This record gives sequence, C-alpha cells and structure tokens, in this order.
Amino acid sequence: MSIVKNIFIVDDDDIFVFLTKRMIKATSRDIKIVEFTDGEQVLEFLKTNIDNLELLPDIMFLDISMPVMDGWGFLKAYTPLAPSVKKNIAIYIVSSSISPHDMEKARQFKIVTDFLIKPLAKEKFISILDRV
Repeated sequence: MSIVKNIFIVDDDDIFVFLTKRMIKATSRDIKIVEFTDGEQVLEFLKTNIDNLELLPDIMFLDISMPVMDGWGFLKAYTPLAPSVKKNIAIYIVSSSISPHDMEKARQFKIVTDFLIKPLAKEKFISILDRV
C-alpha cells in the first residue's frame, strides 16, 4: 500500500465535486485534489506532465457523462498512452448510471479499477484510499 498524494476529480457536476472534496478532506489525510470538468482537460494535463510523477494522480475519479470529451472518450484516448505513464493511476468511474451496459463497457477497459455509483459514502472513499 502506498500513500495517496494526488487525486483528480474529472466531473462537470459542481455538487458532486464539492461533496467529494469535503469527504476526502474529512479523512484527515494530506491529499492534493485537482479538478477537471471534462476528459479533454485531464488528457492534455496527463500528456503535458507524463514524466512528472509528482503531478500525476494516484487516483482519478472519472465521470462518464461530461461535455467536450466524456469519460468514454477519455478512456479510449488514454488507453494507448497509459503504458508510457510511469505511474500506476487507479481510475474509478463514478456515475449515477446503474445501467448494466455501462458497467460492462467499463470492464472492457483494463485501465479502469472499478465502476462506482453516485453518491459515494465517506466510508467508500476511506476504503479506496486504504486500498491504493
């Protein structure tokens, strides 16, 4: 188990982002949280900082329904890039979707750690932080 230093929240839902940040901060861990509102923003950040391990996330919470580039588009674009990233990023899809189709689609991406259904409880965040 390693220490989680950076978490990326990739979601255009201001309420989810606000609540997620509060729950992570409530775990009393020293974690930097970076927000992105679409997949294209985070993809460009990762490409630009691919060799800077201190800036890369340990965990990414990725929504699948966003403007510009949704979560699926991000996963398709990031998959070929992932092997060149020198940090293992745990990518959690977070969605209000309970569609079995979406869950199955997420399993098709080997880079996805898990599919989580919103809203998430503080205990779930603690479990994820302890696991990574």
